Amino acid sequence: MLNRFAIAIVFMLFCSLPSFAQDGKEDKKQKKSNESLVVESGTVVTDPIDPLAPSRAAFYSAVIPGLGQAYNKKYWKIPIVYAALGTGLYFYFDNGKEYDRYRDAYKRRLAGFTDDEFYGTITDSGLIEAQKTLQRNQEISLLVTIGIYVLNIIDANVDAHLLQFNVDDNLSFKPHYKINEFDNSGDLGLTFNFKF
Repeated sequence: MLNRFAIAIVFMLFCSLPSFAQDGKEDKKQKKSNESLVVESGTVVTDPIDPLAPSRAAFYSAVIPGLGQAYNKKYWKIPIVYAALGTGLYFYFDNGKEYDRYRDAYKRRLAGFTDDEFYGTITDSGLIEAQKTLQRNQEISLLVTIGIYVLNIIDANVDAHLLQFNVDDNLSFKPHYKINEFDNSGDLGLTFNFKF
């Protein structure tokens, strides 16, 4: 069962690889379209900011996980979201199934039967402890899955905010490294440019 799950995750990741190439092509198209927006006076005309885009992306991710990432055109994140949610749900159901096995064996022993699959290897107190551990693991798996679902929503919201962030050449912050010719040592610095 675990091998099938691992194969499914690898398959989903493999299928998402073509979207990486698409992101690069879209970035080049976006750069070309931004270059064509330069007006002769030297100012740049940009698209208007949509203040509802982050909340829209968060809503889409809340309705269907990964839909907010698709809205933001970050298609490579969708398989990661589903792989993380699928892993959490897999461990939730697997721990539940194992819990049922130990609980059924314990109930049979309380009824006076000695034919359960753990008879002779695990004592009654061991069955009780196994049930407690598996139930705790199942609850942790559920909490992790809910946390991943919430992170999916937060990621879509933050990513939509960052898509509207101003990254033109008029405002830049660049690190630089220069060799000092006097004492043959390196100088590390930061350059902050703001053009009006």
